[in-house]
Amino acid sequence: MAHQLVIVLGQYGVGIVVVNVLLNQIGLPVPVVPTLIVAGAVAVAAGGQMLLTLFFWSVLACLAADCGWYLIGQQYGIRVLKTLCKVSLEPDSCVSQTQTRFERWGINSLVIAKFVPGLSIIAPPMAGAMRIGWPRFIFLSACAAVLWVGVGLGAGVLFKSQIGRLLEHVSAIGSAAGAGVLILLAAYIAFKWWERRRFYRMLRMARISVADLYELIQVGAAPVIIDVRSVTAHELEPRWIPGALHVPLQDVARQLKELPRDRDIILYCTCPSEASAARVAKVLMNHGFKRVRPLQGGLDAWVAAGYAVVTAEATNS
Repeated sequence: MAHQLVIVLGQYGVGIVVVNVLLNQIGLPVPVVPTLIVAGAVAVAAGGQMLLTLFFWSVLACLAADCGWYLIGQQYGIRVLKTLCKVSLEPDSCVSQTQTRFERWGINSLVIAKFVPGLSIIAPPMAGAMRIGWPRFIFLSACAAVLWVGVGLGAGVLFKSQIGRLLEHVSAIGSAAGAGVLILLAAYIAFKWWERRRFYRMLRMARISVADLYELIQVGAAPVIIDVRSVTAHELEPRWIPGALHVPLQDVARQLKELPRDRDIILYCTCPSEASAARVAKVLMNHGFKRVRPLQGGLDAWVAAGYAVVTAEATNS
């Protein structure tokens, strides 16, 4: 079996592995780490030249995907991040955790982004939206690709004997192994999709429409409006509802004592299904706040309705 794979790798395998890497890096839910590990074990049996060829083209595939995402982020800014979060199989990570990690670790987080679920896809377009510059991005992205591909292939080289024995067992059960792999892949995608649906069901709660919020403001009810977007999201889209307080999700616990319990508290963000706003609402409710509601549609719905916003330019002028 191992000898046959060496032959196949020499003829078609490099292309298959590289396409697998490219599809994974553009965001499709295609497992690639097992492919790299097996390819590393098989390639070392074919000689150092094959291993170097596999390493070079896999790194190039990572760079191509990252540069594509960087360009999209540079062109469309925060909008592409919103779209990615809408289609992500990891909505929990996508909505808040990835931006928080990006802020905590800075631009250098690009180097380890491929090892962190959620951040691996969000980091390149976020870097583009933040316009860190092509030379710096390519350098950091190249370091990330070399490290990630190197770890995958290196694991295969390190455990080549064990993988060889595993491949012999796989050969013994023949087509059943291929069917098993397809079933596991389908199960993985189904599980992630179920997690996504469960995540959004958890976030269901009474929302307030932008029209009702505007009416509250007009009649003098003085609701407390809180912008729960991350610092990065706030910088990428520097506009907010007049009078809104900026309290990112991770800072809510420190602000609890400052919030009134006898007024309406309206929370908004720019994430799918008002996920971050709903999370903050749950935190406040767990601490005894009763009059808490996320703004349906968030800041985007407020802007689309034509209501006034404050911009960074206006405050700085």
